[in-house]
Amino acid sequence: MKKGTLYLVPVPLAENATAKTFTPYLVDTINEIDTYIVENEKTARKFLKEAGLKRPQSELVIHDYGKHKRAASLVPYFKELMTGKDVGLMSEAGCPGIADPGADIVAEAHRRGITVVPLVGPNSILLALMASGFNGQSFTFHGYLPIDKVERGKRIKELEQIAEKQKQTQLFMETPFRNNSLLEDVLKSAAPQTLLCIACDLTAETEFIKTMSIGQWRQEKIDLHKRPCIFLLYRLF
Repeated sequence: MKKGTLYLVPVPLAENATAKTFTPYLVDTINEIDTYIVENEKTARKFLKEAGLKRPQSELVIHDYGKHKRAASLVPYFKELMTGKDVGLMSEAGCPGIADPGADIVAEAHRRGITVVPLVGPNSILLALMASGFNGQSFTFHGYLPIDKVERGKRIKELEQIAEKQKQTQLFMETPFRNNSLLEDVLKSAAPQTLLCIACDLTAETEFIKTMSIGQWRQEKIDLHKRPCIFLLYRLF
């Protein structure tokens, strides 16, 4: 029996940013499928409505892949795909599989010989890198740094050394309510000449992107509390 296709459907990063971030092909695709694997059902349903879903949402099959469901078997998520139906995979925000648990679904799809099709959409990591002015040919995304302040300070210094030695952009993030604490540790641990880009609220009306040296950032007052951010470190010399 022919297997279905798994479509990776990007979700907007911010409120009121839907029109900026979906393509006609994405709209066509969501109107051709009625089954989804999602990280957040509420977010997914809202996006589908804003993106132009024509069928009643009561007709949709939504598989919840939230944090409380990930220890269970993946088999139920592939029932429709294995019988020939196309399925969409959606993260809570941004691109499925990028700093996202949906990567497990994609990996399982490949193991089962299912075609995977990524759709064009917003990704905070790439948007931040594009706007930073840093090296876009060599970069590493580290996800979350240690929560312990001592360990985090050591890690920041390690990333700074990698950036200088390899001329490589170092990207990382934090849970939004801990952003200010992370920034405080970056400013305390990094050298004054190291460059830091903060990319915050990407695609939102409150979007903020700024690159300066650590020394310059130490003179700034900025509140990042509960604002989604990507932090980027780089050294020019």
